Amino acid sequence: MSNLTATFANTISTTETPAAREVRFQNLIGKHMTDLFHYAYWLVHNKTVAEDLVQETMLRAWKSMDRLQKPEAAKGWLITILRRENARRFERFQPEFSAIPTEALADKHRSYDTSTEAFVLRNAIAELPEDYREPLLLQVIHGYSQKEIAAELGISVAGAGTRLFRARKKLRALVEG
Repeated sequence: MSNLTATFANTISTTETPAAREVRFQNLIGKHMTDLFHYAYWLVHNKTVAEDLVQETMLRAWKSMDRLQKPEAAKGWLITILRRENARRFERFQPEFSAIPTEALADKHRSYDTSTEAFVLRNAIAELPEDYREPLLLQVIHGYSQKEIAAELGISVAGAGTRLFRARKKLRALVEG
């Protein structure tokens, strides 16, 4: 865009009345609202969150509408804004850390199972190779997800899934055999 065209565009946008700006905005985004919602819903699989994402997208688009140089590229521009808004949701989330040690969070009403089945199961788990025992205990006892197990053990998510599958298979063979 030449300097003369840029100056002309800036002059137009600064002299534009609020009502004219709103009409221009409505014309710009009106035909893309359904596509934006469908894309947002596809991203988050939650209607309420998708609606919030579209609203945040519209707010950002309104604020930066004058930076859109080609109105025919509005759909791609809006989808980019929506995608970035979705990413911002995760940047904003900061879990609060607690000073309580994890051991203190355990159930206070533990009872030790002395049944034969529990004895056989404990022995079978102890016989598992460490590579299989550790991910199985992380999932069953500690409630870790496959992704968390992979991060904890420094392996891929698929590797964690494979180890869990093999651990269950070996455990079944030890208990039944």
